Amino acid sequence: MRRVLSTWDRSAFRMVAVRHWPGGDRVLPKLSRSADHGALWLGLAAGAAVVGGRPVRRAALRGVASLAVASATVNTVAKASVRRHRPLLDAVPVIRQLARQPFTTSFPSGHSASAVAFATGVALERPAWGLALAPIAASVCFSRVYTGVHYPGDVLAGALLGAGAAFAVRGLVPTRAQLAPPARPRASAPALPGGEGLVVVANAGSGQRAAVRTDVAEQVRAVLPLAEVVECGSEDDDEPLEEVLKAAAGRAAELGGALGVFGGDGTVNAAAVVARRYGLPLTVLPGGTYNHFAYDLGIESVADACRAVETGEAVAVDLVRFRPTDDGADADTTKYFLNTFSIGAYPELVRVRERWARRIGAWPAGVLAAVHVLNSAKPVRVWVDGRERQLWMLFVGNCTYRGVGLAPVRRHDLADGVLDVRMVYGGRLARTRLLAAALTGALKHSPVLGTARARQLRISGIRSGTHLAYDGEIAPAPHALTMAKENEGLVVYRLLLE
Repeated sequence: MRRVLSTWDRSAFRMVAVRHWPGGDRVLPKLSRSADHGALWLGLAAGAAVVGGRPVRRAALRGVASLAVASATVNTVAKASVRRHRPLLDAVPVIRQLARQPFTTSFPSGHSASAVAFATGVALERPAWGLALAPIAASVCFSRVYTGVHYPGDVLAGALLGAGAAFAVRGLVPTRAQLAPPARPRASAPALPGGEGLVVVANAGSGQRAAVRTDVAEQVRAVLPLAEVVECGSEDDDEPLEEVLKAAAGRAAELGGALGVFGGDGTVNAAAVVARRYGLPLTVLPGGTYNHFAYDLGIESVADACRAVETGEAVAVDLVRFRPTDDGADADTTKYFLNTFSIGAYPELVRVRERWARRIGAWPAGVLAAVHVLNSAKPVRVWVDGRERQLWMLFVGNCTYRGVGLAPVRRHDLADGVLDVRMVYGGRLARTRLLAAALTGALKHSPVLGTARARQLRISGIRSGTHLAYDGEIAPAPHALTMAKENEGLVVYRLLLE
């Protein structure tokens, strides 16, 4: 059998070598060289990270991880196990041959493994993008036989290894489809065919690119032609967002429909409060820089939200209510958050990031702001549930976040009824000890970090001039405040997976 396969492999190689392939001489050798050391795929991934949204960046990252696993396996195990010589080039036209011939063994093809690993990894996260990459990956694989550096069997083995690497990465890091966002508890919401009864407020002041903001009405009406879209937040519009949301909610209530919002987490927070007040279900259309709530909900695009509205699929999610408890505090100062609340270093980080983001972009500004705060922040002294604490930061999440320490990643359950409390204690070398614990993987057990789960929390003794952050918004902190869960306090549209 081995002799038969070898004979077939050599015959197939010779058939490719002697046949004329129109246009191949100009394209395939260049394509083969471009994939050296994974440069072609890394370039595509970098381009996707720059111009694409979060789903595209996630797919590109999965593709690169799959490529890395495939490349490491080929170069450390596979080639050392089967020391097959490269094909003889006597039958390959000189114009096809590579100027620099590879010197490693022939089996399996590393270029083919990398190509298929990258395309498969992307496809597992975003099938449409993977389908678009498939012809390029197949061309790279074929180019290795066409230029005479591999037998077809080498290419086939490399392709199988690359696909296996992508599935191995998926086994270690499940795709978003495998980790379906929470679909419980299901809630009652009206199905709005064509979007009839849906009133969407689009905030032009959110962090999304202007080109995306300007066509939100077209995006919504393409799927929901009967929906009403109200735009606000432009330079010529000075009406407060809250007033626009109230008017839109009143209109939606008259129609027996729902309130929609296009914007970032701060805008979604304001819309959630209004929707709760009017007893309306909320439609979240991701339109900000980060869109944490929308992504945790499983809404990654305007189309996702629109499909849920048409079918009436919805869930109930928790809110967290917090209000000052100073003497004489006005009940109207009660606020809510959907994602996170913090006091200490993080509010300062947000302030610095927002100041720089307009000049250098959100992601670079976030990195520079983190460095700045790490060097300049000072601990705050507060009382947490009656116990005095000196803290670099107090973080409170609405529901339990995945991720160890102060790197919350995502929530699997948006209605678990608890607060996720994390505290970084002050003290001698606290930041250095925290960083060392993070680098050594011992962050979960670091004495500098405290965690707890609670249904309510009281914070007091906050000094004047201290700021707090909630859902990306910054506000002066009162002297004391209490927070408590409102279990399943808001109905939100989202597609449900059976």
